[in-house]
Amino acid sequence: MQKRLNTANTERAIETAGLTQTAIADELGVSKEAVSQWLNNKAFPRPNKLLQLGKLLNLAFNELVITEEPNAPQIAFRKMRGTKTKDHHIEKAQEMGRFLRQLVPYLPFDTMSMPPVLKSPSCDYDYLRKAAAKVREDINLEPTATVDFKHLIRRFLELQAVVVPVLWGSKQRHENAVHIYLPDSQSTWVYLNLDTNIHDFKFWMSHELGHCLSPNLEGDAAEDFADAFAGCLLFPHELAEQAYASIKRQRSTAAKIVHIIALADNQLISPNTILGQVNKYAVHANKPEIDLGNGFCGAVTNHNRQYLNVSETLLNDAELDDNGKPSARDYITKIEHLFETPFFDLLRHYLKQHQKGPGYVQTVLDMPLLDARSIHAELT
Repeated sequence: MQKRLNTANTERAIETAGLTQTAIADELGVSKEAVSQWLNNKAFPRPNKLLQLGKLLNLAFNELVITEEPNAPQIAFRKMRGTKTKDHHIEKAQEMGRFLRQLVPYLPFDTMSMPPVLKSPSCDYDYLRKAAAKVREDINLEPTATVDFKHLIRRFLELQAVVVPVLWGSKQRHENAVHIYLPDSQSTWVYLNLDTNIHDFKFWMSHELGHCLSPNLEGDAAEDFADAFAGCLLFPHELAEQAYASIKRQRSTAAKIVHIIALADNQLISPNTILGQVNKYAVHANKPEIDLGNGFCGAVTNHNRQYLNVSETLLNDAELDDNGKPSARDYITKIEHLFETPFFDLLRHYLKQHQKGPGYVQTVLDMPLLDARSIHAELT
């Protein structure tokens, strides 16, 4: 990371304090030329002089210094229940990304060619139809066939993305998924929280796939596209058109809700995804949207309660440790097999060759130190 003075803030503070460059030089015990070089970003103060300058001008470090990181990890969040992403969430994920750089040399992918991405991705309805159809074709899936977890996992591998399934809890955590792209190595790392409802999980996987296919998008544009792509991939135009007609045939709101939930169960996706795609089709076709009122949200919540989380389903026969969590051995073995991910193999090689301790595991997996120690012991 590179640092330089925030000259705008510094010069404003100098003017407010009524100081000159000569006066600053005298106060700090340096030459006037040194101060001039700082203000012209031709040099940077030593730590003790930087501290003295901040005190003299009454500027905090983040007001006095601009930190630049040309290849900073690029972060995208799949937010939980509309939770707002804050700076500290991004900073924490970026720190994970910096640690992931150590694993890059062990990646098993062909580094001489880039995986295919979408050109000029947008949320235009017709564009999304074509993009989803192309991805379905790439994974050998019929236009209206159900997308399976294996389809998505294999596509991540083909796009050279490393999937990292984690146990981050279902309530206390901000993230349902985190997407980390490292520009310097052009590598992609996708963290998927297994502690989530099984009907939502396929949407979040598809959302992350949308990020992999649109690496040039950032911020809200990236999130909006990934959401729109996920819905279109899982419940495409043809299914939405059929569903719109069948929902309309239901005689009551309650019957419509029951019918949507049945459609969702058939596809193993959220009823929210079904209704969202049906109404996007309605807007596109200049037809009235389907409004099911507040009762729909309650019905979806009650429906979700009938099912185990993904982690409970996948690790239901795992050996448990003293804290009631899956043992490190079972967790690693099952995740490697089910998600075909090279992540733990990368971690295994790095830890052994560089003799890194549990602290590295704790940071790169963002988990409590006690759990990190178990993972570390199993891998080394």
